[in-house]
Amino acid sequence: MPLATSLAIFQSCNITGVPKSTRCAILRDMAKVRKAERRPPLNKTHKLKRQDWAKKYLKTDFSKVLWTDEMRVSLDGPDGWARGWIGKGQRAPVRLRRQQGGGGVLVWAGINKDELVGPFRVEDGVKLNSQSYCQFLEDTFFKQWYRKKSASFKKNMIFMQDNAPSHASKYSTAWLARKGIKEEKLMTWPPCSPDLNPIENLWSIIKCEIYKEGKQYTSLNSVWEAVVAAARNVDGEQIKTLTESMDGRLLSVLAKKGGYIGR
Repeated sequence: MPLATSLAIFQSCNITGVPKSTRCAILRDMAKVRKAERRPPLNKTHKLKRQDWAKKYLKTDFSKVLWTDEMRVSLDGPDGWARGWIGKGQRAPVRLRRQQGGGGVLVWAGINKDELVGPFRVEDGVKLNSQSYCQFLEDTFFKQWYRKKSASFKKNMIFMQDNAPSHASKYSTAWLARKGIKEEKLMTWPPCSPDLNPIENLWSIIKCEIYKEGKQYTSLNSVWEAVVAAARNVDGEQIKTLTESMDGRLLSVLAKKGGYIGR
């Protein structure tokens, strides 16, 4: 009974009259409280495209793939991140209450093999449309990282981005093609597939670090500094574990006939 209350679980076992505190104490030995994962629905077409993607890249050397994505971080963290155990007799810490989380910072990063690219901060107030996305890549990714790589790396690198409108537009596709990232060097990405991008796991690692113990921030610069510090603490072995997970993810997609595989 996923996400059932303690009362519903005990009632399903025909056990009644047990206080909530006792029910929870018993359940803690075999389960834990979790929130439901939020995912976009997968229709038949989505599943077929995910399977086609897995078949296409099944024999790919994923050490050549640069996995990219954006993440938004707010001053207060996602809903539910400020929950946790406190000792008996202790008071829960006081949290600042702000409208809409006090704003946030948009962050872009990439991972390749065992290397972290970035993170880079999108300028406050900039909405990433096709033009601003390409300019952002020019100012950060291309000028600060890509241009330093060897000619052989550039020749073999496969650039992965999701299907956000600013990424998949004709303008952005043509702009990347002029940079030499086209055809097989630009990975085809299936719809509704955050579970297939290993950088999503990196975002989880960074968010757990910057929001641990319910931490809040007082300015956009301070939360950005926390992101940079957390990213520096991610070592190459952690990144390598994520990028080397791709063969297993593709096999899982095929085994589940295009269904979600978890992250």
